[in-house]
Amino acid sequence: MTYSEAEKRVKVLRETLERLSFEYYVKDAPTVSDYEYDSLQNELKSIEKQYPELITPDSPTQKVGGMAENTFEKVEHTVQMGSLQDLFSEEEMIEFIEKIKNEYKDTDFVVEPKIDGLSVSLEYKNGKLVRGSTRGDGFIGEDVTENIKTIKTIPQIISEDIPYLEVRGEVYMPLQSFRNLVEEQEKEGTEPFKNPRNAAAGSLRQKKSSVAAKRNLDIFVFNIQKIEGKSISGHKESLDFLKDLGFKVIPSYEMYKDTALIIEEIRRIGEGRGKYPYDIDGAVVKVDNFTLRDRLGATAKYPKWAAAFKYPPEEKETTLLDIELGIGRTGAITPVAIFQPVFLAGTTVSRAVLHNEDFIKSKDIRLGDKILVRKAGEIIPEVIKSVSHAERSLPYKMPENCPCCGEKLVREEDEAVLRCENSACPEQIMRNLEHYASKDAVNIEGLGEAVLSKLHNEGKIEKITDIYKLSREDFLEMEGFKDKSADNLINAIALSKEAPLYRVLFGLGIRGIGVKAAKLLEKKFMSIDNIISASKEDILEIEGFGDTMAEAVVKFFSLSKNRELIEELKLAGLKFEPSIKTTSDIFSGQIFVLTGTLQGFTRDEASRIIEENGGKTSSSVSKKTTFLLAGSDAGSKLRKAEALGVKVINEKEFLEMAGIKNEN
Repeated sequence: MTYSEAEKRVKVLRETLERLSFEYYVKDAPTVSDYEYDSLQNELKSIEKQYPELITPDSPTQKVGGMAENTFEKVEHTVQMGSLQDLFSEEEMIEFIEKIKNEYKDTDFVVEPKIDGLSVSLEYKNGKLVRGSTRGDGFIGEDVTENIKTIKTIPQIISEDIPYLEVRGEVYMPLQSFRNLVEEQEKEGTEPFKNPRNAAAGSLRQKKSSVAAKRNLDIFVFNIQKIEGKSISGHKESLDFLKDLGFKVIPSYEMYKDTALIIEEIRRIGEGRGKYPYDIDGAVVKVDNFTLRDRLGATAKYPKWAAAFKYPPEEKETTLLDIELGIGRTGAITPVAIFQPVFLAGTTVSRAVLHNEDFIKSKDIRLGDKILVRKAGEIIPEVIKSVSHAERSLPYKMPENCPCCGEKLVREEDEAVLRCENSACPEQIMRNLEHYASKDAVNIEGLGEAVLSKLHNEGKIEKITDIYKLSREDFLEMEGFKDKSADNLINAIALSKEAPLYRVLFGLGIRGIGVKAAKLLEKKFMSIDNIISASKEDILEIEGFGDTMAEAVVKFFSLSKNRELIEELKLAGLKFEPSIKTTSDIFSGQIFVLTGTLQGFTRDEASRIIEENGGKTSSSVSKKTTFLLAGSDAGSKLRKAEALGVKVINEKEFLEMAGIKNEN
């Protein structure tokens, strides 16, 4: 790889890792597996090793992945809560162990399972729990003490009156509790958590501790961060001591000198992954002796005395029983594999999306095949390949007509998807109603698939605007509804009328227009009428919009039935108000880029100030950038701004420009 190629790839990797890290740590909604994330991180490390001059302080390889949100009070950790070096092969782990043993021959190592949860610190003064906090970025976390106290296995008072003790643990949600929670969320029509780790993180960050208390969270303590009034010399001794104090410590921890025995224990833990009542994603190997740990030291990101072996996604063979055809809100026909149930990554799965006709053909998947399946990202089941065909099997063919309404299916040029173009297709109507009421759209809580299906089957709703014609009596006539649940839904429907413009736009289901694109449309045009009358050229002025998206918007609003829909929604009481209202034009025509850590406000708050005053924000520095707002630890963006001659401002200057009095 040349330097130029490396520079481009590093930029892509860093942007991708930053986005994935935000999804994982802050939003508790990952879109890829830990294994895939770690593989990208390793690729970045490898390139930076080859070209050290590309390393910057803000690179994901140089910092802990998490970050503290603004939801809770910030906590500065007295001892850094670092992450671990991830290894993906036995050869890498052997190299890690032998490197230490070459310098310190009789080293003892402790091997333990790596629980997949949320890392927290617990602080005790004179034997009493005084604070619980999340890891955050390793230096600053969130104070979640009240929620921590709802976890029954965390002792409020320990059995020894130690002046000060700080321990580190992993808060997790047992698999059965996770299944129960998802079942409850699906019944309520709310979006379920994707996996136990995110369920644990989301529950621990609840503003109401009563909600966290209902989630049945648990913890394993695995480290002493700091202790006063007692001397402990090694890791195994510390875990034995914590167990005696009443802590629930990591479930198994074995000490070995021999490398072969360490690898054997890693294999044993991995082979038993499916038997644990909680998620594990690896095994951790740690030097036992604390004095030796101090000698070995740490990098800016992780200790040199410990490493995590990450297990690859689990794969299993099963038999393909059927291929069902789902119909989406845009008429897209999606084939779904139905197979003999298999237990994968903690849950039993029997379905996986096959995407489209080309996907099935490329893998030559046939009914009755032995197929190999796994969970992509330990979350979403997927078919990897066909292992073998059943005797006398035939290649699978997609139908020519819609399985719901019988209309002829169409495959548009440059698309792999077959579509039903009948807008009156009952399945499309249902999917559109579900989409409109969903959390990211107008967010009608309680109006999920089951309720909508009943309403549709009873002839009470056929289109979006019918939702606003529903009465309390309509719900009371349905099985399972009582006064309170009916009132709650009527209130939720009324509240949806206040949904900001971009959410309604997203809810309309314009092909290719997601939440982000809807926000950009709102920001550019500020009203639904302006969007309706916008030309393709007007829309193409939006950075990030291409021909396909612009054409989709123009085509949608060119149809009289869709313009009539907007008028009906207005009559129903929808406001279509933009989420951000411009209060002045002092930043008109100016583009800001934000970098580093801001002290007085978050980046989102700074972006809102810019947009409310007519300005724009961008994620990258270019010649078009007007100002770079730089906080502490500003990295590559600051250097690029200085190289391009872009004016760099600090928080104080920014507030003065915006006409905001600095209270500090």
